[in-house]
Amino acid sequence: MKAAGRIRGIVNSGLGTPGSVRHSLAVLGTGAVATEVLLALADGAAAAATGLALITAVALALGRYAAGGGARDSGDRKPVRLLDSRAPALGGWQRIVADTFADDGEAHFDAVMRPQLRRLFAARLAERHGVAMYRNPQRARALVGAELWPWIDPEAPPPQPALPEPVLRSLLDRLEAL
Repeated sequence: MKAAGRIRGIVNSGLGTPGSVRHSLAVLGTGAVATEVLLALADGAAAAATGLALITAVALALGRYAAGGGARDSGDRKPVRLLDSRAPALGGWQRIVADTFADDGEAHFDAVMRPQLRRLFAARLAERHGVAMYRNPQRARALVGAELWPWIDPEAPPPQPALPEPVLRSLLDRLEAL
């Protein structure tokens, strides 16, 4: 029992409080060194070399995971999803607007432009005001404005089948102002 107390005193001396990262690394390092010594004494240099390789591989994998490597490239951790699909971006907006105002733009407005406007408004409302547009449409309507809300309302069809250019300008101005 006295030996265990001495080891605990050595491990805890100046190595941080139990549960801290520094303390955990010290305990793991001490365990790894002790394992290597026991492997070398019991089975020789070949077993010690194999143990060292295994400990190194595990340490590298744990370090990479702790540093967030899994979040960046393997997709093991689930991404936070604020919106229904990919993040809204401004790339391709000239084409989207041109197709919406073309002769057959009614279908394009309903299939492409309106969902994109909804995503942009949902992102802005969530980012700047903490309002989930799809969960709290009354609050979102109050922030967007009653005159523009019907154009992006997720629960109702648009007031007209085609989007007038002044309404698009007003929507974009309001989006910028939010």
